[in-house]
Amino acid sequence: MQYNHLGKAGIRVSELSFGSWITFSKQIGLNEVKTLMHTAFDHGINFFDNAESYAHGEAEILMGKIVKEFRREDLVISSKIFWGGNGPNDTGLSRKHLIEGTKNSLKRLQLDYLDLLFCHRPDPNTPIEETVLAMDYLVREGFVFYWGTSEWSEIQIETAYQVASSWNCIKPTMEQPKYNLFFRDHLEKEYLPLFEKYNMGTTIWSPLASGILSGKYNQGIPSDSRLAKESWLVPDNFMQLIAKTKKLEGLAKEISCTLAQLAIAWCLKNPHVSSVITGATKTEQLLENLGAIEIKTKFTPEIMKKINAISNEKT
Repeated sequence: MQYNHLGKAGIRVSELSFGSWITFSKQIGLNEVKTLMHTAFDHGINFFDNAESYAHGEAEILMGKIVKEFRREDLVISSKIFWGGNGPNDTGLSRKHLIEGTKNSLKRLQLDYLDLLFCHRPDPNTPIEETVLAMDYLVREGFVFYWGTSEWSEIQIETAYQVASSWNCIKPTMEQPKYNLFFRDHLEKEYLPLFEKYNMGTTIWSPLASGILSGKYNQGIPSDSRLAKESWLVPDNFMQLIAKTKKLEGLAKEISCTLAQLAIAWCLKNPHVSSVITGATKTEQLLENLGAIEIKTKFTPEIMKKINAISNEKT
């Protein structure tokens, strides 16, 4: 396992990380979470990702019961704040919700501090100055070590940096964007100025495009699958993506790996990716994902060219 600095920060995160979106509480319970987290840790994963909104807080509760079994110094734990509940002040990035939401996450996780905290989405109804000042407070008071954003635009992140600089506040360290073979522009184009100016770190999510790049939807959408349960995840160009997926699957066979390993390894090859967040409901899935670390060493320039050619086909 390789451990990367999170941008220019001193903290180091495993190149593969383990997330709890969709799976924790909704698909797997305490025993499965325990097995998966220990397996992930035993294979070098030190970064575990969560959010206040995942399973309405239950994902944090489950993770909190397991993290006690590890040495805290060996873990990097993150959460994200935006969607906290139904009350008028339970959502968004106001000072009130950021501070209260973070403290509630810490209670559910049974932790004294979070290593990483993300603003889960931009909030057009809260001044950016208020958000930056609240995150600065959380870091200075020791509730959080590093703060960042998720799914913010380049302009929004740049504004946060400028406000933090002007107000003598702690600047954001990282962004958590969606990134995969079918969704590339944010990280590869839009964020380039941020990488050049600030050496921003990234912890990318959806490397398998909601499971499409695992190949399990090549013959249709099973009734018990994620896309069947979360239909909003099905993209408008689903059939065109399946056509690409089948071509990528053929390429994966050429280098003796699974399609999922190819897709994850491709993400790992991007130097601007600090960590790739993966998920799993079974140990076999987790071990398959971990196999991408070795597969990336097989990616010659020719293989990368073939992968990118398929990825860039017009849909």
